[in-house]
Amino acid sequence: MDQLRKLVNGIRSLLNSATFRQSTITFSGTAINGLLGAVFYILVARFLGPSSFGILIVAITFLTLLSDVGDLGTDTGLVNFVGRYIRRKPIKAYRFLKLGLKIKLIVWLIVLTVGFVFADQIALLLFKKYELTNPLRLAFFGVGGFLFFSFVTHALQGMQKFWAWSGIQIGTNAARVVIILILLVFGIFDLTSTLTVYIATPFLGFLVGMSILPKKFLRVGKEISVAAEFFHYNKWVAAFTLVAAVSSRLDTFISARLLSAFEVGLYSAASQLTVIIPQIVVAMGTVISPKMASTGNRQAFVKYLKKTQVMMLGISLLGIISIPVLAFLVPYIFGSEYLGSIPIFVILFLGELIFLISVPVHSAVFYYFSFPRLFFWLSLVHLTVTVLGGWYLISLYGALGAAYIVAIGNIVNFLIPALWVLKKLKIKSK
Repeated sequence: MDQLRKLVNGIRSLLNSATFRQSTITFSGTAINGLLGAVFYILVARFLGPSSFGILIVAITFLTLLSDVGDLGTDTGLVNFVGRYIRRKPIKAYRFLKLGLKIKLIVWLIVLTVGFVFADQIALLLFKKYELTNPLRLAFFGVGGFLFFSFVTHALQGMQKFWAWSGIQIGTNAARVVIILILLVFGIFDLTSTLTVYIATPFLGFLVGMSILPKKFLRVGKEISVAAEFFHYNKWVAAFTLVAAVSSRLDTFISARLLSAFEVGLYSAASQLTVIIPQIVVAMGTVISPKMASTGNRQAFVKYLKKTQVMMLGISLLGIISIPVLAFLVPYIFGSEYLGSIPIFVILFLGELIFLISVPVHSAVFYYFSFPRLFFWLSLVHLTVTVLGGWYLISLYGALGAAYIVAIGNIVNFLIPALWVLKKLKIKSK
């Protein structure tokens, strides 16, 4: 009875905690956001067909790669420093915000200039698909929207404004779906118009987000005074992000190189069915990360880590239960042309659930231990595994091989940080 009472009290404590309430906000927002994102990709996949859809996904993947690399660790730095100083030293937090925005603007201008000049060479030399030239040019322009949009969402995350964080993302995805429906009604729906809509809506979200953020940060001076602290923390995050951004998308890039556009389309459709998991990861990380950064007491940290880990395991179990239903719905959602996506989806989904389970451990390394250097070396390991394993498995099993390498990579990304955290906790307990 005592054990049962402790269990009930533990569950009650979890349900009444600020983390659970805030997670509910971000999770609900993510669920709605994920649904809107799914509607967008379902419409696009059905009406473009596998081949054009494959080209679209390669362009979008390239866009997000450039955005992640061009971020230079700024988003993580914003969550860390804004979350740390916004209550105690708001002026200092504003300086980090202004510096972060300046960095993103400079990076976008460089990427845009280089991209427009070399888009055709990238399409031919890297992907062997000339039809990618114009989509890639649009992608280079879209990098700006993604950089600016991630600026406002991570600034809101650092300030723990979770209602605004959810609302701005839901609004952006809702606008994207509405515009696509209008294009379909008026018969002007094609690959170019779809990609244009995709890259335009983050700019709109950025403008809305800027109206929510405190205007004082734009007027604050001496933002360069925090640059040394900002870049000292960000240097390992930037290095990690560079390698991780490439390795996490190599499945798509190697597939685009070795497979037909139709096969890439099948793989992309399966990937979109799993997209809710990375969004849940973002939602959970949004709540967990600033709390990890502000937790100073080791005992409180261990308690919080255990609580969040149990939460992730519970969500993952629900995900496993949903697999048969989602697999059954594939031909009804995307169309009969996408039946070949079902086994690819199952492997990808299991791999993404492993990614979800790793959220508390990853947040602990970044924000409690403040040791992003670990993820740089981890990303190199992941890159090696993905390049060697991905090329071999995709050559052997096609699109299914790409799913296998994603699952293997996520297992590596979970085990190494988990063992590192356990080791650090044991050392500190001695």
